[in-house]
Amino acid sequence: MRIAFAGFGEVNTPVEVIERKCRKACEDLAAAGAEVYPFFPIRDDYEETYIDRAVEYFSGKDFDAMVLCVAGWIPTHAIMKVAEEFKHRPFVLWGLCGWYEDGHLVTTADQAGTSAARIALASAGYTFKYVYDVVNTPSKVGEVISYCRAAEVKRKLKKTKIGQMGYRDMQLYGTTFDGLAVKRSFGLEIECFEMLEVVQRAEKLTEADIRPVVERIKRWRFLKTPDEDAVTKAAKYYTAVKQISDERGYSAISLKDVDGFKKLLGFPPAPIFTLLAEDGICTIPENDCMGNITQVIISGLTGQIGAYLEFYEFFEDGVLAGVPDYIPKEVTDGETTILPAAFGELSQGLLNVSKVREGELTMCRLSCINGKFTMHIVKGFGRTPETWEECGWDKPAPQLPGLKVELSDTPDFAGKVLGQHYIISYGNNVRQITEYCRMNGINVI
Repeated sequence: MRIAFAGFGEVNTPVEVIERKCRKACEDLAAAGAEVYPFFPIRDDYEETYIDRAVEYFSGKDFDAMVLCVAGWIPTHAIMKVAEEFKHRPFVLWGLCGWYEDGHLVTTADQAGTSAARIALASAGYTFKYVYDVVNTPSKVGEVISYCRAAEVKRKLKKTKIGQMGYRDMQLYGTTFDGLAVKRSFGLEIECFEMLEVVQRAEKLTEADIRPVVERIKRWRFLKTPDEDAVTKAAKYYTAVKQISDERGYSAISLKDVDGFKKLLGFPPAPIFTLLAEDGICTIPENDCMGNITQVIISGLTGQIGAYLEFYEFFEDGVLAGVPDYIPKEVTDGETTILPAAFGELSQGLLNVSKVREGELTMCRLSCINGKFTMHIVKGFGRTPETWEECGWDKPAPQLPGLKVELSDTPDFAGKVLGQHYIISYGNNVRQITEYCRMNGINVI
């Protein structure tokens, strides 16, 4: 992420003190992974030379967010005159703090500056987060970085495209989207392409075209020997979808699953998703547009692929979340494991039955409720579940990938649940997701 750092301190404070504090703050930001464009000190001289130089410096930079760092008391007009030139960007108002010297507190009145500026920024309609350091406690640089990461994702999504083969699988409601509302709130594009295009491309592929993909597939761990026809179809359909994705620059993809690949081609698309996920592309079945948007947000905020899980059962202490098709390699515990199997009237598919990695995780999902985008976020801990099966598979039924996600309040979760698909990321990522949502006017529950 790229951060513009504007460090403030008034003319009556020793300049070396303001410079020392600002330099340390910049070093902390850089150590946390940011590319920092620093300008300090910015002082309140009557000629406003510091303000003019700062504005000129930042005007030539491309950055995600601006940190207004108050290293000492500064009249609010100095902050506003710098910030006003970049009002379309998110800001962090970051107040540094004093220190102890010879047994007593020394302060440069940082929070006098921030408390005066906070209400001005709020009243003027700025998008910003207020962070203040406390004497003799660790720096709040983590909070600054978290907000700036959200700003980075906000910018990146304006250039993001999601590909959907078909639309509204199984005539579901919660997976649909309003293109203009999505553009307004997130800046991204969701493009639809037809299954016919995939089939036509696949039919033109030669054995030489798909040989590398077949070799990739055969490196997976198979629980029994697959039909060669199933492997060939998987390689051809994957190659066709990947060509479309590469040509159009998709960051995430969903395919019409039940009413598309399965119904019309008699082929479950699990291996296609497995291969796409190996390429680092966010994937989810059933034309789940809201799921795809959630994935690209999570991917940007956490660097993870944002795997999906689907709910099968609710328990008093959590939920059984699994998938009937595939999981990405990133969340797999051990090898990618494939079971050639049939479900209902379908021909043999290459079912991904890999084990899901355990651990602390964050589950979330985006939805649009009465025209307002809402994100449901919940922390949990995923453990390997008891033996279970989904009714309808060939006997012996496969052990599908899944987790028993332990929750602190299952009734509260169930009362807010926004759909059958939720996106998981490992670790506690509530703050990052919340920062992004608040920055974009998305309701959080």
